[in-house]
Amino acid sequence: MSSPLIGILGLAVLLLMFPLGIELAFAMAIVGFVGFSLLVSFPAGMSMVAKSFFDTFTSYGFTVIPLFVLMGQIAFNAGIARRLYVAAYRFLGHIPGGLAMATVAGATVFKAICGSSPATAATFASVAVPEMDRYRYDRRLSAGIVATVGTLGILMPPSVTLIVFGVITQKSIGRLFLAGLVPALIIAASFIAVIAIWCARNPALGPKGERSTWKQRAASLPECLYVGAVFLLVIGGLMKGFFTPTEAGSVGTAAVLVLSLARGGLGLKGFVRSVSESLRTACMVLMLIAGSTVLGTFLARTTIPMIAADWVTSLPLPPWAIMALICLIYLIGGSFVDDLAFMVLATPIFFPAVESMGFDPYWFGAVIGVTVMIGVVIPPVAINVFVVRSITKESLGTIYRGVLPFTIALLVMGVLLFVFPQIATYLPDLLMPGR
Repeated sequence: MSSPLIGILGLAVLLLMFPLGIELAFAMAIVGFVGFSLLVSFPAGMSMVAKSFFDTFTSYGFTVIPLFVLMGQIAFNAGIARRLYVAAYRFLGHIPGGLAMATVAGATVFKAICGSSPATAATFASVAVPEMDRYRYDRRLSAGIVATVGTLGILMPPSVTLIVFGVITQKSIGRLFLAGLVPALIIAASFIAVIAIWCARNPALGPKGERSTWKQRAASLPECLYVGAVFLLVIGGLMKGFFTPTEAGSVGTAAVLVLSLARGGLGLKGFVRSVSESLRTACMVLMLIAGSTVLGTFLARTTIPMIAADWVTSLPLPPWAIMALICLIYLIGGSFVDDLAFMVLATPIFFPAVESMGFDPYWFGAVIGVTVMIGVVIPPVAINVFVVRSITKESLGTIYRGVLPFTIALLVMGVLLFVFPQIATYLPDLLMPGR
């Protein structure tokens, strides 16, 4: 049996393992180990698995993942998101749909120090939805925006998704952060525009809230300034070369911890919970990377990535159509498997083809980021929708109807990235040229 055929059979077995409930990290490792052992030898397979896991869990470069996750969890458990929402509400709450707009504004600022999409959705589901209920907001709007706004963390630095993408593709994490920043801000602005248009057509969706005094507004601004200072410290230091990504994660985590302690929002229980949740998330991501490494070594031996790259580039289609097809595969795959997990699985296969067609790898990272953003709010595996449902007890149908208008905004952003790739490439080329 030829090596490519063994590789195809291995991928087919991997797909069959999904319905069995086997975690993707273990499924990839099992298929990679068995396939590599068949192609080479059992001792070689054992050695390859041991080396892949050892290298992943002892790599200094991978420590950036738990550090940025810990930074976000400390901010989450310290109540920073709650205070940011209050600040945004005092400026926007008095206009139609203002509470929903405040949710977008607060979440956008919060994402500057928290890269976890479900954590943001959970925070604002517990903080913003009850407040919107008090002003009789339609649950389609309140639950829909809370579920969708959490996706901003997939593009907004420090994004765990972009960190993992950079690790897999061996590209600069700093440039990936810059590539995701402008699209994330445009998406946040488009969410606010959707709310304004929706509420203008149907004012009952988002009645006005109370108008805050300028004194109250001024009193809420320091919280935004503190978070902005941490963001500039981390991203600015990374961009200027003062920090490596790992050092930036360390500095950011220390800064958020000091800020949380100074503001009095983080007790001992909150700190322990932050560390525990960070370890759980980081171990999940590292296991995905280790399993992907095992599978990738097997696939490289079968030459499937090279064959796939040659096949994709030889299709009688323009490059943009091939890229759209690749994004569709990511979207469909991420609708059945966790989107981050599918990205870890698919990127080593498709990235060589993307590079061979001459596309900018950082633009591709932003495009895949938008694709993953759509994936986390569409069925059947819509983790953010399930998080919001578990907190609000709202029906899935209502939340999905609320998510739909914002999903259209995400699709428009994806199209804009194809038409104007400079949206993603301008900042990296300007601020980190040649890196």
